Amino acid sequence: MRILVVDDEPHLRRMMRLALEGAGYDVEEAADGEQALSMFGDGSRFAATLLDQRMPGLDGLEVLSRLKQRRADACVVMVTAYATIELAVEAMKLGATDFVRKPMTPETLRRAVAAALARSSAPADAGVSAEAAVAASDRPTTMPPIEIWTTNGFFVRRLGVTEEAGGLSHRFLVRQGRGESGVEIDVLIPARTRADTARQAGCQPSAEFWRRQAESALLNHLWANAAVPHGSLVVGRVTGALVHAAMDASRV
Repeated sequence: MRILVVDDEPHLRRMMRLALEGAGYDVEEAADGEQALSMFGDGSRFAATLLDQRMPGLDGLEVLSRLKQRRADACVVMVTAYATIELAVEAMKLGATDFVRKPMTPETLRRAVAAALARSSAPADAGVSAEAAVAASDRPTTMPPIEIWTTNGFFVRRLGVTEEAGGLSHRFLVRQGRGESGVEIDVLIPARTRADTARQAGCQPSAEFWRRQAESALLNHLWANAAVPHGSLVVGRVTGALVHAAMDASRV
């Protein structure tokens, strides 16, 4: 498979090229947006494009938009040292397949590319979100398990939840590559956290609300640390907009 690496910093392009060539990819480099567009052509030559966000001239979002105009199903991974939720949302709206943050290790980069290629080639109805995972619960049990693919190369599968005296324990399977068996991680929601949230919201949040909080806590950890948690995660506090979300969810 051929990958196009677009970055205005030569040493970063070289690092990404060497990392990907070590995984068996053919790699070509572009130093800015204009060169990337010229090399990309109709997109048929490249399985994926790694696209820096901050570059002189055309920035990454503008290049992304133009790439997607040429080839709507292009697999484009945004790469930036200035990751924000707003930037990630905008990139995804424009059609980015994935989002990886600098600095990254060679292995993180390889996993991110593998995850993006897997997502890009998945059937249109393949689940990659929490919503899809919930919808899949009504499908036959012979269907393959639904996984969430994070933007930095992790695969997360929800295993279930148990209610204990101390609170709720949500269990997930986390893998860093499709060939790995994975690690089971518990995300704990203490009884005190549930009681405090219910008091603030004026209602008892639903099981679905707490599933989302557990899932978010795990995904945020994987994004921020680029590593599987050591031991369990604990959801200690729910505030602000999430309390309003609990109120809204109770009305459904």
